Amino acid sequence: MEVKIGVQHAPREIVLESGQSAEEVERAVADALAGTSQLLALSDEKGRKVLIPAEKIAYVELGEPAVRRVGFGAL
Repeated sequence: MEVKIGVQHAPREIVLESGQSAEEVERAVADALAGTSQLLALSDEKGRKVLIPAEKIAYVELGEPAVRRVGFGAL
């Protein structure tokens, strides 16, 4: 699933394709914003981790998994 994270005082958002479910990402964001965790920790499909301080999160947008089209043909 595609996750976009806006960070305060940063000109660009963080975009990652996460292998986690929407519920897992939503729970991690809720825990970070509630103060249960000081960091929002997410991992992408390649196994890399993204760590963001909870107090710097501006917004989080959850999207559908990107479908990759292969080949040539009429749409």
